[in-house]
Amino acid sequence: MKDSRIPRFYQLSVEERLRELRDRGILTPENYESLSTGSYILTAMKADRLTENVVGVFSMPMGLGLNFDINGRDHLIPMVVEEPSIIAAVSSAALLVRKAGGFTSIADEPLIIGQVQILDVADADAAAERILAGSSRILQVANATHPNMVARGGGAVDLEVHRRGQTASHGELLVVHLIVDSKDAMGANLVNTMCEAIGPVLEELSGGRVFLRILSNLTDRAMVRARCVLPPEVLGTEHFSGEAVRDGIVLAGEFAELDVYRATTHNKGIMNGIDAVAIATGNDWRAVEAAAHAFAATTGAYRPLTRWSTDDDGNLVGEIELPLKVGTVGGQVESNPVIRIAYDILGTRSARELAEIMAAVGLAQNLAALKALSTEGIQPGHMRLHARSVAVAAGASEEQFEDVVDWLVASGDIKVWKAQKIIEALKGGATPTGTIDIMPLGPASVDLGQNVGYGKIILLGEHSVVYGRHAIAAPLSLVIRADVTGPAHTSELTITGWDSDPAAHNPAGAQLAERVAKLIAQRLGVGDLPVHVDVVPELPRASGLGASAALAVAVIRAIVHHFGLSVSDEAISQLAFECEGLVHGTPSGIDNTVATFGRMILFRRSDAGNEIRDISTPVSIPVVVGLTGVRSLTADTVGRVHAGWQKNPQHYEAIFDEIDGLVMTGLDALTRGDLSALGEVMNLNHGLLNALQVSSPELEAVIDLARRSGALGAKLTGGGGGGAMIAIAEPDRIHSVANTLDVAGYQTYLTEIRTNGNGKLAP
Repeated sequence: MKDSRIPRFYQLSVEERLRELRDRGILTPENYESLSTGSYILTAMKADRLTENVVGVFSMPMGLGLNFDINGRDHLIPMVVEEPSIIAAVSSAALLVRKAGGFTSIADEPLIIGQVQILDVADADAAAERILAGSSRILQVANATHPNMVARGGGAVDLEVHRRGQTASHGELLVVHLIVDSKDAMGANLVNTMCEAIGPVLEELSGGRVFLRILSNLTDRAMVRARCVLPPEVLGTEHFSGEAVRDGIVLAGEFAELDVYRATTHNKGIMNGIDAVAIATGNDWRAVEAAAHAFAATTGAYRPLTRWSTDDDGNLVGEIELPLKVGTVGGQVESNPVIRIAYDILGTRSARELAEIMAAVGLAQNLAALKALSTEGIQPGHMRLHARSVAVAAGASEEQFEDVVDWLVASGDIKVWKAQKIIEALKGGATPTGTIDIMPLGPASVDLGQNVGYGKIILLGEHSVVYGRHAIAAPLSLVIRADVTGPAHTSELTITGWDSDPAAHNPAGAQLAERVAKLIAQRLGVGDLPVHVDVVPELPRASGLGASAALAVAVIRAIVHHFGLSVSDEAISQLAFECEGLVHGTPSGIDNTVATFGRMILFRRSDAGNEIRDISTPVSIPVVVGLTGVRSLTADTVGRVHAGWQKNPQHYEAIFDEIDGLVMTGLDALTRGDLSALGEVMNLNHGLLNALQVSSPELEAVIDLARRSGALGAKLTGGGGGGAMIAIAEPDRIHSVANTLDVAGYQTYLTEIRTNGNGKLAP
């Protein structure tokens, strides 16, 4: 039996969780490999066979609900949902119930109803009698459409006739209910086919006209009930006694019984869990939702699906009852690899047992919500869970993690940029205080228009480009936006989302930012009209993606726009190049060019004037950008290469020439759309960059992982020494590469290089 109790599971990385599940025998070696590499992901090509007009695949996270003991058996519950508090809350509630003996859950034999509408009946009583008398014949006709289902013990099992009253123009309405046992299938298509088949027989027997023939999603012949009993001692918290928690949950349940507005939210919380399991197991969650809410209103008033009470021994008793017609076989289950993995983890192939599990999950979800609401309130738990996600995204180390979470919750502003500031303060031994509390300026409050600078990747040729050789660079869809938001005493920048060092590229920090801002203002002739510029970066800093050049271009454009100046793109690029000189010392000119024009280019530096040639490619080039998490200053790596070149110019010039030859070979591959050839050139280029000693252990690790997961080519991009790498792959493999890096804990961006024929970045 699989043990659903896995302590501290949430503290592990994704890769560590997968190994833990493999080592416990929960994941087969094949499923472990699929989840580790991302090969289970549904491709657009496969998705195109499942629905219409496919343009992509939408992904959602799948997590595991832990600690479930249902009918004396442990279950790990696959749940597909984007809200972290749902899985954390249901696991916590399941642990409480587990301590009290677990859930009991029982499902009816799952039957489904097909409806046939009959109009224009002359004598409704006689028609109903004839239909019921012919029920054996009708069932035989229905079952003839699905003999295999009948052979498995299922099929149409009963018939009912209902009189629904007078229609406006077609006499009394008769509705025939065909009761079908679809076994472990969801049964929708099966029932619809049966209803179509019996239509002619019903017309013959009734003398009327058959109109609609379709299943009903009110599946009240497939009811399921779950129950838990919790003594007060398992409910107590640091600030609330077990009895107080018990009584609060009962009161919250009574609120839902008496108020439809509360009942709606109460039931929505139940369905948070049930829907997440339905999606993970390939079931129609919309049908499940419809049935649940319809059942909640069958008394004439909308009621909660759960009931909470106190028994004679003072225990809290929770009960849930709802219709749950689900399936464990069929096309959706077989066609989506991740659903098959979910069933392997869940450990059931019985539709009846799946319904029992889902009811227990719904009851646990409701318990968690009512317990939180009736004690400390639901928002603190939500905020802390969100803060944990943000701390991970910001790169908090294991030692810093809990401190970062605590400070984020205390600040009430749970954002990645704030977490990064807290991390920097903790690194320096400081206590995070209000001094780091810079309010972010987001797109919702400022119209940033077209004041953007593009990020960039260098496909081939970094470092050698500084010495007069060719390089190929392409824009990223990640940009930096800027806007002038008011006058100031001196031209200044506020950069949202980067850490407290505003320049983000130099220990000089604020002084360098001030110098860049002043240089731009002076060159544009507005030095005596200082302004405040707010900058919103999508690009990570110090990662070799051209953030400093994009920053300069965005700020220049913002000031040009604000003062209504007439400045050409060529002049903007040249001014950004001057700013790059302040930041990097000896820029090549490639970053500011791509940041300004947003084009894929072949670039060569020359004292007589830079050679810039647009590149067109006949196919889109899918690219994964992976960040090592190690910041690297381009000025440092450029300086190290320059020192080596000065010491041994002959050897370095030979390497630069080899890189230049690879760039031109890569150019040919690009113009032909040959991804395989381009990937090979990228790999060779990275080897030569290694010879220049600008790679790092972190870069080598992520590049090796990308190649092993299917990348045709992978290399560092930009200055190296850390920062970022890029990888290309065939379109049907690129998601697997990105997912493998993501699972391994690297921040990744999935993009593509697209040109509209003249090299201009396509919208």
